[in-house]
Amino acid sequence: MGEKTLEVVTTIAPIALALIMLALGLGLSVDDFSRVLRQPKDFLVGLLCQLILLPIIAFILVKIYNPPLELALGVMIIAAAPGGVTSNVLTKFSNGDVALSISLTAIISLISIISVPLIIFQSADLLGVTGFNENISMVGIAMKMFLVVTVPVILGMLIRKFATNFIVSKTQMIQRISIGLFVIVFLSIWVEEWDKVISFVTRAGVITLTLNIVMMLVGFYVAKSLIKGMAQRKCISLECGLQNGTLAVFVATQLVDDIVYLVPTAAYALIMFLTSIIFVFIVKDIK
Repeated sequence: MGEKTLEVVTTIAPIALALIMLALGLGLSVDDFSRVLRQPKDFLVGLLCQLILLPIIAFILVKIYNPPLELALGVMIIAAAPGGVTSNVLTKFSNGDVALSISLTAIISLISIISVPLIIFQSADLLGVTGFNENISMVGIAMKMFLVVTVPVILGMLIRKFATNFIVSKTQMIQRISIGLFVIVFLSIWVEEWDKVISFVTRAGVITLTLNIVMMLVGFYVAKSLIKGMAQRKCISLECGLQNGTLAVFVATQLVDDIVYLVPTAAYALIMFLTSIIFVFIVKDIK
């Protein structure tokens, strides 16, 4: 039964991820990248928090709480993942800096084809995790991520540039399809492995909640100490709290053939949405 679910997930996850990244590309313009050059400080603070502090803090928490290796690796995979498109939506709801959020999501997603394999393989070594697929390597993961992350983003940007009318009519449809596939991926894991999900949510509740709350606070207060604007602090905080769960599941399916390793990622995705939505309601009216 687990193998059938794993087959569904490994088939759908790359398609869902590619569509999510295509939708991200459709919403991007060259200005989203040039803004980084005009306001490098805001971007660099976000980059520091998400790309460096998040994996380090996740690893420290894994060592402190000492969870099972499957859970430990799941936490590190999701901590290595870039921010998802959802962070852009929630940044808007919280009256944060949406332009900065889009720039961070886009650029860190492109960097992720190198950073994600590096962080995961390094943390796996330090944690003593073995049992990865024999035919997979850091370069292999990077190449697969390039195909389902970088190529769709570039394709989306090209479509936006040369077929603007197409964008207006199709972007919403593509986003809905990608969300639908995202839901299928996570429901298939939750339904098939419900006992394990409940077990992992119970066991992972403390570590995942701690990681989420700590990272949103770290993002907020690091930004507060270096950046003046409240909108930028909200944005960076949410970028640290919301990762691309579909990318995390895709990477996990490439590394191992055991669905148990996907369960913590699915459980974490559920928890991070809840904590992030609560955060939005808390900071929404703060100026």
